Amino acid sequence: MLSRLLKEHQAKQNERKELQEKRRREAIAAATCLTEALVDHLNVGVAQAYVNQRKLDHEVKTLQVQASQFSKQTAQWISMVEGFNQALKEIGDVENWARSIEMDMRTIATALEYVHKGQLQSAGS
Repeated sequence: MLSRLLKEHQAKQNERKELQEKRRREAIAAATCLTEALVDHLNVGVAQAYVNQRKLDHEVKTLQVQASQFSKQTAQWISMVEGFNQALKEIGDVENWARSIEMDMRTIATALEYVHKGQLQSAGS
């Protein structure tokens, strides 16, 4: 009787161990599936972040090149404007010089006219 009870007890204990082992394997499999799903989900996000970072790096390089070109072009425009301003100043200087010469010539012409009229009056008297 005791031996039968012992055998039944050992059989039930073996069934429980097998059930427990089965549940442990199922839990491990479920945990593995969950881990893989989480890693896959994270990898998708990481991959997208990597792609976005590469796009940003490309855009930054493009922007740097364009900014450099714009800076050079702006420097050329500034140089051209400064040259234009200098040319305008020179034109203004020439215009002032021409006015000065014109005034001097009028003064000389008036003086010559006055002298010429004086000579005609003295010759006539």
